[in-house]
This record gives sequence, C-alpha cells and structure tokens, in this order.
Amino acid sequence: MGILSGMTGFARVTGEEGWGAWAWEAKSVNGRSLDVRVNYPPGFDALEREVKAMAIERFNRGSLQVSLRIDMASGAGGVVIDHALLGTLADAARKALGTDMTPEAIATLMTLKGVVETGSSSLRDLAADEAAMAVLSAGARTAMDQLAGGRRAEGASLLAILSGHLDEIESLSAEAATIAATQPGLIKTKLQKQLEELDREGRVDAERFAAEAALSAARADVREELDRLGAHVKSGRDLLKAGSPAGRKIDFLAQELNREANTLCSKSASLDLTNAGLGLKGVIDQFKEQSANVE
Repeated sequence: MGILSGMTGFARVTGEEGWGAWAWEAKSVNGRSLDVRVNYPPGFDALEREVKAMAIERFNRGSLQVSLRIDMASGAGGVVIDHALLGTLADAARKALGTDMTPEAIATLMTLKGVVETGSSSLRDLAADEAAMAVLSAGARTAMDQLAGGRRAEGASLLAILSGHLDEIESLSAEAATIAATQPGLIKTKLQKQLEELDREGRVDAERFAAEAALSAARADVREELDRLGAHVKSGRDLLKAGSPAGRKIDFLAQELNREANTLCSKSASLDLTNAGLGLKGVIDQFKEQSANVE
C-alpha cells in the first residue's frame, strides 16, 4: 500500500556553529505542478540548486517557499571599510570645501552606502567554506524531510476523509438503486392516470399503452449509471490505496462521479430518486474539493 500525501506543510530547522547561527524554513501549499522558490543570502547559489534537487526527489506537486537565514557571530568578519572609496570621497569634499576634512566630516562620509559594510566579507568567506556549506546543506535536507513528513501527515487525514466520502457515495448509490427498482411501476401508474384523464373513451389499446410504458421505463433506467458509480468508487479506493501521486487522477474521478449523478437526476421519475441523486452530488462535491489537496 502506497502513502498518500497532501501538499500543505511547514518545517523549520536551526543550528549554531562557531561562525554564527542559521535557520532553514520550508513551507508548501497547493499547486498544479511543482514550483520551488528559494531565498538565500548573496553568494549561496549552490544551495539553491541543491534545494531544488531535493524537492524534485521528494515531491511531485505543490508550491514551495524555502528560505535560509544566516546570522554571523559577533566579530565574525567584523566591519569592512572601503578605504579607496572613502579616500576618493574625502578628496572630492576637500576640493569642494577648500579645507581639510574634520573628524566629524569623515564620520559623515562613512555613513554613505558602500563605504562601510558589516559582515559582507564574512558571508562571502562562508560561502567558500566547504565545511560550512556541508552543514547548511545537511540542514536543508533535514528541513525538506520534515516538510515531506508534514505533507504525509496531511495525506493521512485526507485518506480518512476521502475514504469516508467514497463509503457515503456507495451507500447513497445503493439507496438510489433500491428506489430506482420502483421506477417502472411508478411510470406505469403515472401513465395510466394520464391516460384515464385524456382517453376517457378508451381508444388507446392495451398493447400500445404497454409499449409506451416500456419505452418510458427504458428512458428512466439508471442501472447503467449506478453500475458506473460503483466502478468509480472501486477505482477511487484503488487510487487511495496506491498512494501519491494521485491528486490529478482523483480529481478526474470526481468529475466522472459527478457526471453519473447528474444523469441519474435527469432520468429520475420520482422525487425520492431525485433527492438521492442530489445527495450524491453533494458528497461528490465534497470529494472533489478535498481531492484538490492531494499530491
């Protein structure tokens, strides 16, 4: 028996090293296909490729958002000053002002973008550190495993819900079959009453009446639709048993179930059978709605 998975889940994995702390977050929602987006600090492109490969190994559908946060330890990399840029700005300021730069003016120049950067060089160094990258890669793998576990947990809940819907569809189909067995008699009684009202002189012979009654009963025969409903229920159980990926197939099956229920209602010759058909349509709609959550 396969494992049914959903498409919703969340995972967070954190760790600390001598160079700082890191955290992976991975979340997943429904999607018609597999879409993976990865957010990471500059320079960590290799991890994006790894994460996408991990997702392809584990998932078939879903929209995934994966992010990496790195907080460098205090003093790791420190502050980086672009002395060349600072000197250029100071020379330009001296020429413009015609006076030497005061400490206060120098401090003001250091607030300009690009003159002082905090931690940027340490992140670049970290991205080139094989040991650090191995730690981050392992963390990503753990996060993706946890996300897969969360989606399987959702799948277990969906399995119970969808199985319950199929049981209800089967039960309502059996009820409809019992009601449908009375349709030929109801049709005959209805035609007899209409004939008595319209043909008071008895000009319609018994053979013609019997033929018309048989034709009307044949038009209202729903045994074929009920047989197909039963076959679809069996197919649905087989799909659930086989496990994911099954979402698209289950969604298509829901459409076929709905088609048979619609035909049953259109052929109905009694209010009871119509109500049974409408009950079927209601459960099938719930089945289809839940199928959209299956991977």
